[in-house]
Amino acid sequence: MNTALQSALRLIYPPRCTVCGLLVDSDFGLCGPCWRDTPFISGLCCETCGVPLLGDSHDEAEYCDDCLRIARPWKTGRAAVLYKDNGRKLVLALKHGDRHDVVRPAAIWMARAAQPLMSDDTLIVPIPLHWLRMLKRRYNQAALLARAVAKEMEKPCCPDVLVRRTATPSLGGLGFDARHAALQSSMHVHPSRKKLIEGRRIVLVDDVMTSGATFSVASQACFAAGAKEVCILALARATKDT
Repeated sequence: MNTALQSALRLIYPPRCTVCGLLVDSDFGLCGPCWRDTPFISGLCCETCGVPLLGDSHDEAEYCDDCLRIARPWKTGRAAVLYKDNGRKLVLALKHGDRHDVVRPAAIWMARAAQPLMSDDTLIVPIPLHWLRMLKRRYNQAALLARAVAKEMEKPCCPDVLVRRTATPSLGGLGFDARHAALQSSMHVHPSRKKLIEGRRIVLVDDVMTSGATFSVASQACFAAGAKEVCILALARATKDT
């Protein structure tokens, strides 16, 4: 797109804050107050799930109480924001509000958080939706995020590696064990995609991590199909106080 056309489009459609809609200086940005009120995760965080921890960052990996207690099948995890305040608004806007404009800034933030997860053989894979949910929603928000993150990081992405074979009930309000039981055996690797993941590091992408049960079942499916290693990446990390 040439400069003149870009300038004309900016006059007609000036860039606006992704959260509140106020005018901002650049596309896909946040205004000052919304940036301040968006709970970005930075500094020391749990090596496995990405939840922020108290203390200063240092060379040794640190783990939250949940990840010390629960055996996670994946190796490393990160998230861009906490699932509260503007972090929650952005997730819900993408998930239920058809706000695809959230994807671009979210992918930039997620790519920044995902640096420790990347390797030369990384393949980025979204958490799948069951076809009935896909029919109702018309898009998979995890797949939109996965494609955008892959573009930011110049890594390959395959949106249909994982298949959700059963429609699971709403998991809201359930703990890890109940969520894991509801999801058990709900996902598998598509037979035609198995060769893509054999011997590779897989980075699973979803919009929110709550208990980690969804990532756990997806990780097990990847390992069963021959993945060498699995890491996880979420736009938002829910915590016990959110």
